[in-house]
Amino acid sequence: MRQHYRRAQTLSGKATMSRLFTPLTIRETTFRNRLWVAPMCQYSATDGVVGDWHHVHLAQFASGGAGLVIAEAAAVVPVGRISPEDAGIWNDEHVAAWRPITTAIKDRGSIAGIQLAHAGRKASTWAPFADSNGTVPAADGGWQTEGPSAIAYEGFAPPVAMTPERISEVTAAFAHAARRSLDAGFDVIEVHAAHGYLLHEFLSPLSNEREDEFGGSLENRARFTLDVVRAVRAEVGPDVPVFVRFSATDGADGGLATDDVAQVARWAVDAGADLFDISTSGLVAHQKIDVFPGYQVPHAARVREVTGALVGAVGIITSGQQAEQILEDGDADVILAAREWLRDPHFGLRAAAELGEDASIWPKQYVRARRAAA
Repeated sequence: MRQHYRRAQTLSGKATMSRLFTPLTIRETTFRNRLWVAPMCQYSATDGVVGDWHHVHLAQFASGGAGLVIAEAAAVVPVGRISPEDAGIWNDEHVAAWRPITTAIKDRGSIAGIQLAHAGRKASTWAPFADSNGTVPAADGGWQTEGPSAIAYEGFAPPVAMTPERISEVTAAFAHAARRSLDAGFDVIEVHAAHGYLLHEFLSPLSNEREDEFGGSLENRARFTLDVVRAVRAEVGPDVPVFVRFSATDGADGGLATDDVAQVARWAVDAGADLFDISTSGLVAHQKIDVFPGYQVPHAARVREVTGALVGAVGIITSGQQAEQILEDGDADVILAAREWLRDPHFGLRAAAELGEDASIWPKQYVRARRAAA
């Protein structure tokens, strides 16, 4: 299997003390370290257009030492938004709004990534901090959702089953969104196939009861996801890193298991994917997932073992030492974190100090605070 990455020492050629702060090159993009920001929805856009909140929110992580900042799930079509306040990348107005944000991220030494998404049957829902929950009615800006089958997520309105023609339209929308993402200044594209959203819904037999070429066997259920990866790869060309986020298990009887997802990931490598961002769950409300520090790391390790591809681990990773140990154990190639970056937007600087790295990652304006962070 052809690998599109290479290890480096540092961008300056000097040796580093840690794996976490050893740069990584994927295709033509070099990440200054392996501590990255996972996508986190902010539910603060207007008609898909991001604004000042997103600018400050994302740029601060670059100042805080992240090697890659992945912007939140951006819908490839309007009905693909999780909520009416979700970000989008389906028109040129969105491109213009994203551009100063990607510039700010890169001016601060990080790489800018975006997650392309369609929420499927979990679309048209209230933001988590709204007074209501469930599906947003049309009178309040909601819409008819779509999915692989007319099976509702518990407590939500049922979706309409997508026709093969509609699946082709959405596949093309992912490709168009990837092109707009490059025009907006993003360097990395991540396809969202996790957390119970559209592509995950097609992958899981719990939400996919189709009897055509997109249902039944694992190969058929994976067809939509693989078509999207191929379409995105064709659109962005050979030099741009393409990632896929998977939920490695549904945490429910009869649902996806880690080895199922590992097999899909193997196919996705052939379709053009470079790295797998491994999470879990989100498909059904009755899921059972044991949560503890690093609880999703074994799933990432299994996908890495089966595919031989690069993988990212995520899930209650809260310190530089913990992240370093995961890499040292060979369970992942990069670390993604979400809530820890919200708690501490300078998580990268803190982790570097914990691991004894020199001050090169620190903005010159912040170096005087480095000693106290160790």
